[in-house]
Order: sequence, then C-alpha cells, then structure tokens
Amino acid sequence: MSLDRAVFEAPATTVAPLLLGAILTVDDVAVRITEVEAYLGVGTDPGSHAYHREGVKNRTMFGPPGHLYTYLTYGLHVCANVVCSPRGDASAVLLRAGEIVEGADIARMRRPTSRRDADLARGPARLTIALGIGLADDGADLGSSRARLDLPAVTSDYLTGLRTGVSGPGGGADYPWRFWLPDEPSVSPYKAWAPKKKRR
Repeated sequence: MSLDRAVFEAPATTVAPLLLGAILTVDDVAVRITEVEAYLGVGTDPGSHAYHREGVKNRTMFGPPGHLYTYLTYGLHVCANVVCSPRGDASAVLLRAGEIVEGADIARMRRPTSRRDADLARGPARLTIALGIGLADDGADLGSSRARLDLPAVTSDYLTGLRTGVSGPGGGADYPWRFWLPDEPSVSPYKAWAPKKKRR
C-alpha cells in the first residue's frame, strides 16, 4: 500500500487522531498505534522541540512530512515521531503506545521484562524497543524505508487529554493534544510532569 503523503501536510494536531489504528511495520514487527501526542512548531507550542528554532537536533521536524523523527530522551531512550506540516513548518506526532500485531516473539525478546503482551509497546520508549527503532532511523521515509506506515480508515472513536510529562506552559490545559483509543490495554497511563527532587 502506498503512503498518502497529502495526509501529513496538515499540522500534527490534525494528523494525530488519523494515526490511531495505523499499522507501523519495521522489518518483521508491526504495531497498531493506540496512543499519540501532537507537537507544533516555532513560537506555537512550548512543549515542542521546535518551539525556539531549527537546529541540528530537531532538523528532521522541519523536513518533508511522512518521515520519522527520532530522538534520545533522558539520555537513555529513543522516541519516534511522524513528521507533519509542509517542509519548513515543523510539527510532529509522538507515537506513545501500540499493540503488537505481528512479530510478537521478536518483540518479547527485545522486551524481556514485559509481563504481558499488552505492555510490549506501552509507552514511547517501549514502542521503539519492541519495533527495533533507533536513532539511525531518524529521517526514514515511512513510505519506502524499512519502517512502513499504513493508515487506517478514519475513526471518531477516540479520547483526548493533556500530554504526558510535559513541563512548563506546554503541559497546561491549553494543549489537550494527547489522543488515544478507548478501552485499549496498551495505552500508557497519564503522568503529569513533576520536577525531580534534589537529593540532600
């Protein structure tokens, strides 16, 4: 199935709910996306990597839509996003969680601490580990690379809320840009941002 690139020309807040139920396949493992978050661009979204300006680390967000944007969070975990908006107008959808629908045996080997299959891709770092996505996949074309995205039929059956763990103004009620499918055990729990306590 060819990727309809026109879909990704819209801002991430428009694209995000359209990704719910999409199938992301990386080599022999596939995930049905059940939870996402939208992030906009320069001067618009304080929670976004692109809020201040384009730089070396966030350059993929300003590139062509329909590509992966990967980055390292907390210096440990890789997160994966789908780039949206026309080139130069950064926005992206964070893939927060999903259900493994193909290659569960491989995902279990990559995530041996998961007690149940619903936890294999429950959270953005778990999702990338289960799929085998790394920093080297930054900029991958979701229509022609080893990471392939198949969009579902549009659904209106989803819930929205605040984004998880976003600090500062971008974590407030003005940004209810987390979208998820109801009654899905793979959806990650909501956590408000809290500053780390200093050790005494």
